[in-house]
Amino acid sequence: MQDTPFSKLPLKPLLLDNLSTLGYKTITPIQAESLPLVLAGKDVIAQAKTGSGKTAAFGLGLLHSLDVTLYRVQSLVLCPTRELADQVAKEIRKLARSIHNIKVLTLCGGMPFGPQVGSLEHGAHIIVGTPGRIEEHIRKGNLNLNHLTQFVLDEADRMLDMGFQEAIDAIVETMPVKRQTLLFSATYPNKIQTIAARIMQSPSMVTVETTHDDSSIEQIFYRIENTQRSDALSQLLLHYRPDSAVIFCNTKRETETIADALRDESLIALALHGDLEQKTREQILVRFANKSASILVATDVAARGLDIESLDAVINLEIARDLEVHVHRIGRTGRAGKQGTAFTLIGPKDDYKLNLLADFLQQNLNTTPLPNNTQDSTPFKPPMVTLQIDGGKKQKVRPGDILGALTGKNGIEGKAVGKIHIYDNCAYVAVTRKLAHEALQIISHGKLKGRSFRVREIRA
Repeated sequence: MQDTPFSKLPLKPLLLDNLSTLGYKTITPIQAESLPLVLAGKDVIAQAKTGSGKTAAFGLGLLHSLDVTLYRVQSLVLCPTRELADQVAKEIRKLARSIHNIKVLTLCGGMPFGPQVGSLEHGAHIIVGTPGRIEEHIRKGNLNLNHLTQFVLDEADRMLDMGFQEAIDAIVETMPVKRQTLLFSATYPNKIQTIAARIMQSPSMVTVETTHDDSSIEQIFYRIENTQRSDALSQLLLHYRPDSAVIFCNTKRETETIADALRDESLIALALHGDLEQKTREQILVRFANKSASILVATDVAARGLDIESLDAVINLEIARDLEVHVHRIGRTGRAGKQGTAFTLIGPKDDYKLNLLADFLQQNLNTTPLPNNTQDSTPFKPPMVTLQIDGGKKQKVRPGDILGALTGKNGIEGKAVGKIHIYDNCAYVAVTRKLAHEALQIISHGKLKGRSFRVREIRA
């Protein structure tokens, strides 16, 4: 169906004519899979990345079902950032050029509140916005969703990563139960499945590319004869320079020893094991999940519940004692359609275990020497930095407040803001490394919820 023209779909003639003038000729894979379902009025979960044509997939669905003579909010599209919301609204307006008197309104944090209230008083058909600001307008009685017929979550995984779960739940509570819900996400982790089960009715699942199979994981077994395992790890990390890697150890003591050795090499490595206090574990998992720490050294038990969708590499200090555990370890990489790599260090006494694993996997497993052609031996830094804010749920701080403060007037771009985690008395926000100081200054000298909060950068 990939080469099917839009004219084969049961779209309104006005929309088809406009698509023709815009140069939209054939359907992209995500449009081919999802649009017929959307036009049929079904709830849809679509796994699609930016640039796949997903905005037209749900945008055409919204416009096809819209009754422009009813001047009330009929569709709501939630996006994680202001930039994406602006982009989506612009695309929908372009697709709607042939529909007279249609109003698409954008409501995002980081923008003046007053003018948005004025725009809402004049009415709109389609609202595109960020969860925090939409929830605030609903809470203050400016936005009424009683007549909503279609609801879209765009880049749902990123919204949940940024901590917008509560805001989304509050928004959904104000909607009619009878509506069409469309969820677009680049990945499909457990938390997406959970929210889908709660807010959707018998959704159809659309996946354009496979999310995971054995062929997406490359296993490499490195022979270390007389090399210390910690030295071998440093060599591997400096050679591959992963954004995110988990090093699995068999004991708690090994995790601390290995993490200390890597830190001695000026690499940012965190140790995760069962003896850590909850607050320390919480902070470690936040930093690893938001890519402000690239290396996590962990035991199998401590790593349970890790929800990392795009893990570049898994490194086994040695083969796991339980061969099924080894398979589980390497399965943590190569997800969401990406290629993953699993490295295992094989010492002089490990050949017996390697043969057992080969029999278990029914594969020929060969060893190779450690790479010695590392072009850049300087320690690498993670792409993000974590800022800790001394205010959380109990201080009524929400993800939208933090995002709005950072991306407001003279602020930084929304795409520079990573995951946001809110706890009872503190919040963590990841920002790109080059803008970390600027972000720190914005929050230090600005206000959240009308209050000043202390903020600091978390360092290794």
